Amino acid sequence: MGGGGFTILDGVVLLTYLVGTTGLGLWLGGKQKDAKDYFVASHAIPWWGILFSVVASETSALTFISIPGLSYIGNLGFLQVVAGYIIGRFVVAYVLLPRYFAGELVTAYALFEKRFGAETRRFTSIIFMATRAVADSVRIFATAIPVALILGNTLPKQYVMPVAILVLGLLTVVYTYKGGMRAVVYTEMIQAGIYIFGGVCALVLLGRSVDGGWSTIIATAGASGKLQAIDWYTGFDKPHTMFAGLIGGAFLAMGSHGADQLIVQRLLASRGLKDAQRALIMSGFVVFAQFTLFLFIGLGLYVYYAGRPFEASDQIFPTFILERMPPGLLGLILAAIVAATMSTHSATINALAATTTHDIYLPLSGKSAEDPRTLRTGKLFALAWGVVLTLGALLYPKQGAPVVVVALSIQSFTHGGLVGGFSLALLWKRANQRDAITGISVGIGCMAVIVFAKLLISKVPSLAPTLGGVATIAWPWYVLIGTGITLTAGILSSLTHPPPPESLPLALTSTAETEART
Repeated sequence: MGGGGFTILDGVVLLTYLVGTTGLGLWLGGKQKDAKDYFVASHAIPWWGILFSVVASETSALTFISIPGLSYIGNLGFLQVVAGYIIGRFVVAYVLLPRYFAGELVTAYALFEKRFGAETRRFTSIIFMATRAVADSVRIFATAIPVALILGNTLPKQYVMPVAILVLGLLTVVYTYKGGMRAVVYTEMIQAGIYIFGGVCALVLLGRSVDGGWSTIIATAGASGKLQAIDWYTGFDKPHTMFAGLIGGAFLAMGSHGADQLIVQRLLASRGLKDAQRALIMSGFVVFAQFTLFLFIGLGLYVYYAGRPFEASDQIFPTFILERMPPGLLGLILAAIVAATMSTHSATINALAATTTHDIYLPLSGKSAEDPRTLRTGKLFALAWGVVLTLGALLYPKQGAPVVVVALSIQSFTHGGLVGGFSLALLWKRANQRDAITGISVGIGCMAVIVFAKLLISKVPSLAPTLGGVATIAWPWYVLIGTGITLTAGILSSLTHPPPPESLPLALTSTAETEART
C-alpha cells in the first residue's frame, strides 16, 4: 500500500470537511440573545462538550506534526511533562475555578479587578491579547508548512502557503463570528475526533508497513532506548525529566488552564463548577492518551525509516503521510491537520473577542453585557481579531521552526507573570493594584531576558559570562520561574506602603461573605 500524491479524491475529502465543518458551525451556533450567550453560551454546555473543547483548544497542527518527531529523535520522555499537566489541572480545578464561578465571570482577568482594580484587569488582558495573537499567528503559518509539503505541485509553490492561510482563516472566522462559543465548542469536538482518528489510521498503517508489525516496532524501539519514559536527572537544563516534567509541567498547566482566557473561557461555559472541574481534570487524562498516541507514531516512523536523519523533525510525519497514505486517507489526514489548526484558531478568536469586549470595551463604554449593542460589538471584535490573526500569519517572516519556538516561549513566559499575579491576589493580603502591576511587569521583563538569553548572547557576545547559565534553562521551568519572580517582586513592592484596611482579600471570600461586607 503506497501513496500516489494528492489526488482528486483527497481534494473531495478535504473540501467536504471544510465546507461541512463551516456549515455545521453556523447551524449549531444558532442565534445568540446577548454577549454572555455569545461568549460563554449562557453557561449551558455539557461537561463532556467542554472536555473535548479543552483538548481541541490546546492542540494545534504543531502537536499533530511535531510530537511524533520528539520520539523519533528522542524517546517517550515528553510524557513526564504531560503527567505534570494533570497535576496542574487539579490545582486550577480546586483553587481558581471556585473563584471564577463565584463571580459569574466571563473572562479570567475579571478576577484581578475584584481583587486589585480595573487597571490590573486591563493590564493583564492586554498581555494576554498581545502574546496570544503572536503565538496563534505563527501556528496558522506553521500549518501551511506540512500543507505545502503534502500538496506538492498542485499549486505554484509561492501560492500554496498564502492560499492555505486564507482559506483556513476565512472559513474559521465565518463560523466563529456567526455562531459564537456554542459553534466553537461543538465544531471543536468534531475536529478533535478527526485528528485523533487520523492518528489512529497512521498507527495502523505503520504496523502494516513494517515487517512483523508493531511487535517488531516495539522490540526495535526498545533496543534503541526509545521506550524510556522516565529520567530522574535533577538539573534545570533538560526539559524531559521527571523533575522538570512534574513540577514545570504542573506550572505550565496552571498558566495555560488557569490564567489563559483561551481555556478559562471554555470552562466558564460549563453548566456549573462541578462540571467545569470534571471536564478540566478528565481532559488531562485524554491529553495524556493523545500524546501517547502521537509519540508511538514517532516510534513507528523511527523503525520504518530505520532512524535515517531528516532536515527537520517536523518533516518526518508529513513525509510518511505523503509517501504511504492511500488516496482518500491522505485527504483525511490533511483534514486532521487542518482540523487541529481550525480548532485552536476559532478558540483564539472567540477568547480574544471576549477579552476585548468585557475587559476593555464594557468598562470604558459603560454599557452592560445585556445591551444588544454589546453583542454586535463583540461579533465585530471577533471579525477584527480573525482578520488580524490571518494577516499576521500571511506577513510572518518565513524563518521556519525557530520562529515557532520563539512564539511558544513568549506565551510560556507571560503565563509565569499571570500565574504570579493570581498567586499574589490569593496569597498576599497586603498587596494592592500597584504591587500587582509592578510584580507582573518585573516577572515578564525578567523572563524575556531568560527566554531570549541565547539570542541576546549571539547578538552581544560580551553578555555570555553573565547570561551563559541562564541560556541553558529548559522551557518547562519558565512558568515556575516567572511565577516566583512576579510573586517576590509584588511582595517586596507591598512592603513600601501601609497594609490595606481590608483584613481579607476580596478574591478569597465567598459570595455570601462579599454580599455581607458590601
